[in-house]
Order: sequence, then C-alpha cells, then structure tokens
Amino acid sequence: MFKKFILCLCYTHILDKLDSVNDLGVIFDSNLSFRNHISHKINKAYSILGIMKRNFIYMDHTSFLLLYKSMVCPHLEYANSVWCPYQKRDITEIEKVQKRATKLIISLKTCHTQTGFHA
Repeated sequence: MFKKFILCLCYTHILDKLDSVNDLGVIFDSNLSFRNHISHKINKAYSILGIMKRNFIYMDHTSFLLLYKSMVCPHLEYANSVWCPYQKRDITEIEKVQKRATKLIISLKTCHTQTGFHA
C-alpha cells in the first residue's frame, strides 16, 4: 500500500563553519547574541548623525524629527523583533544614540531622551 522512497545523495558538499552570517540585513552569530549586529547598527546611526551635524547646522525641531525618523530610526528599528535588545548594555548603547541626537538641536539640548522625540 505505501511505497518506500529512498533518498540518494549523489553530491557531497562540505559546509564551512561561519562565525556570523548576514541575512536580510541582520547579522546572526553562532551564539545568537546579536552583539555584532547591534554594534554595527549603532555605528551606522552615529555616522548618519555625523552627516546630519555637518550638513544641517541650523535645524528646527520639525525638520530634525523628519530627518531623524527617516534616516536614523530605520537603522535602529529594522527587524527589531528578531534582534530585540534585552541586555542592559545594548539598551544603554542605543539610548546613547538618541541622547547624542538630542544634542544636535539647540532647543533640545536640555531635553531627556524620553521627552525629546515625541511628535
């Protein structure tokens, strides 16, 4: 009644062991700690903030929010459900990016990160 199927592996291919792999913009390491991914995204956010600081010297609150939400936030929030920062050091590093961003605007220099980015 049931037929037996035999699987024949005609080709052999040896897989290499990798320390990390980049898939859809998320860096997976062998421990699934995402530390490399988080540090890469934080460095990318800092570089974009540096570009914003050099090229947009006098910004008002509205234009800064538009630039921040369109250029920096996508790097920090992309695939967040996969690499969600749960360690305290990762969360504080991401908050440092937000704190540095508030220092770019004269009117936001005295604000804290919790109140600085609400529209």
